Amino acid sequence: MKNILLRSISGAIYVGLIVGGILAGKWSFLALCALLSGLGIVELNHLHSSNRRNFSQTAIDTIGGIILVAGTWQAIFFNSRYILAAYLLYIISRMVFQLYRTGETPMRDLAYSMLGQMYVALPLALSMFIYAYSPAIVLSMFIFIWLNDTGAFVVGSLLGKHRLFPRLSPKKSWEGFWGGLTICVIAAIMIETFLPDFFTAMNMLQAIIFSLVAVVFSTWGDLIESMFKRNFDVKDSGHLIPGHGGILDRIDSLLLVIPATLCYLILIG
Repeated sequence: MKNILLRSISGAIYVGLIVGGILAGKWSFLALCALLSGLGIVELNHLHSSNRRNFSQTAIDTIGGIILVAGTWQAIFFNSRYILAAYLLYIISRMVFQLYRTGETPMRDLAYSMLGQMYVALPLALSMFIYAYSPAIVLSMFIFIWLNDTGAFVVGSLLGKHRLFPRLSPKKSWEGFWGGLTICVIAAIMIETFLPDFFTAMNMLQAIIFSLVAVVFSTWGDLIESMFKRNFDVKDSGHLIPGHGGILDRIDSLLLVIPATLCYLILIG
């Protein structure tokens, strides 16, 4: 009972921070994405090193990710590219920095640093383009991810028999997948019916396809993080959110849904 209460409270706080960060304006959204990027990169760095890596190496990677997020935000909302220029300096500095590290696996360390930029920071930076188009679309991504998780868990727990991807996630089932997908499609139809301007310029069919994109890539995003955790032989990416694990456990789906959504918006014009 205590664990359920703790999980509920921490989950509510997390949802409140996400929704507030999106709705309060572009400055709060910048702060939200910078925070998620920094925490995510720190967690990823901790995952792949038993000694939690060198502090300076983690710090420079974290700063790099935040600079990428802030630079993209500045370029979109203020038509200025100075911070993005600073990100190029980070890339150069990170490679030069590795020359002076005395570890036995310099290429692996550098590769993991670049993974953090690509896997965590880049999608959050790309979310700035979606936010500039419509904050409601950003909020919709989270809504679909949360609804998909809830629907998949409930339906999978009740009816799940056929494993979706047993090599990486033995608890996920095809029944759960279709349950989550069905709930998201129904949600898209209801939102488009009762709040026709919520999805900005999307019609009913486009809104339904958007929900399908969110569900499919949300599932893949979750499986990719499961692949990472199995590789590092850990259950959770961290312990930041009581009862929920680390920040990567919470945004793993988002990190794939963002670029997929951006591609979809580009395709539908």
